[in-house]
Amino acid sequence: MARYLGPERFGIYSYAIAFVALIGFLGALGLDGIVVRDLVRKPSESPEILGTAFGLKLFGGVAGAGIINMAIALLRPGDHLARGIVAIISAGLVLQSFDTIDYWFQSRVRSRNVVIARNGAFFIISLIKVGLILAGASVVAFAWAVLLEIALAMTGLLLGYRFEGQSPREWSWSFQRARSLLEDSWPLILSGFAIMVYTRIDQIMLGEMLGDKAVGIYSAATRVSEIWYFIPVAIASSVSPSLTEAKQIGEDVYYRRLERLFRMMTLVSLSIVIPMTFLSGTVISILYGSGYAGAGAILAIHIWTAIFVFLGVAQGPWTLNEGLMKLSMQRTVVGALANIALNLALIPRYGGIGAAVATLASQSLSSFLLNGFDRRTRRIFSLQLGSLDVTRSLLRSSDRHGW
Repeated sequence: MARYLGPERFGIYSYAIAFVALIGFLGALGLDGIVVRDLVRKPSESPEILGTAFGLKLFGGVAGAGIINMAIALLRPGDHLARGIVAIISAGLVLQSFDTIDYWFQSRVRSRNVVIARNGAFFIISLIKVGLILAGASVVAFAWAVLLEIALAMTGLLLGYRFEGQSPREWSWSFQRARSLLEDSWPLILSGFAIMVYTRIDQIMLGEMLGDKAVGIYSAATRVSEIWYFIPVAIASSVSPSLTEAKQIGEDVYYRRLERLFRMMTLVSLSIVIPMTFLSGTVISILYGSGYAGAGAILAIHIWTAIFVFLGVAQGPWTLNEGLMKLSMQRTVVGALANIALNLALIPRYGGIGAAVATLASQSLSSFLLNGFDRRTRRIFSLQLGSLDVTRSLLRSSDRHGW
């Protein structure tokens, strides 16, 4: 698809997706984990919990879509193509209010229907995109494909919910419940926004400062770099219960397991980062073609962000166990602000390479360096720093102690 559209049209498409994602956090309102928690604790109150969450997400989606379209009209008053694509994609925020059904499946550990719905929609839309390429379709058609994928996934969730003998007609609204949910979720709303700034603001700022072609080239690099980020999430999810158990056993066992986790994350990230640094140009050429040649140098820098992403994800279970979610939110906000400031300073002079440096610096600040300045996280900083001693990590990774 990137080859077919070319850097400029692919840049417009990527810019629109980034723009919607930046404000799209309003559609989720940080409710995901909180709603699942409440459904597990109080299954008899599911209709009220689901109905209230749906109402909040619907309001957030409508408000978010409205803000997005007003913002793009102010930023690009004469760019009807960008405004049209943003308008189409932002409509998906309203449809995603039906994601509430996913929370019900999560609370009952029934992921089968969710996987079928989402992967089925992805497969169908992938075929449609192939057809659009063969038909020589415009970039606007691909925006409609994004919206259609969301609609198909939500329809699949609804059908799966009905298959389980449930119906949204049973849901109910409660102002008291809404207030309770929002009181718990507001730190996560801010964190969600800060995370979106981390991952999307560089593309938006590139588009405003240097144009859509620069966004297309930069997006090609970041898609290759960020594709690896599912790995630390999978590792952290698998060892998180063991870490929670270790905390109950004792501090020594707890922090010894954390040390192993940080070592593992560092070694895995380096096994990705080092080869990708030297092969970045070749990888970009094979995947995207000569039109994206400038993305190779960007990828060689941006890929190093993975080290700090892996370390940050590894810290996640510890943060939850210690009840330091507000501290995590503050770190994320600081990193996001640093990212904006660095982008303002570096993009005009260095373009996409400057944006990659800004992302690398801000991620290292938020996930690593700031831990050294707070007494509550200083021990974590020491473990992270120790894991970066590759020789020591390799030697100690050979121990046979399990989690």
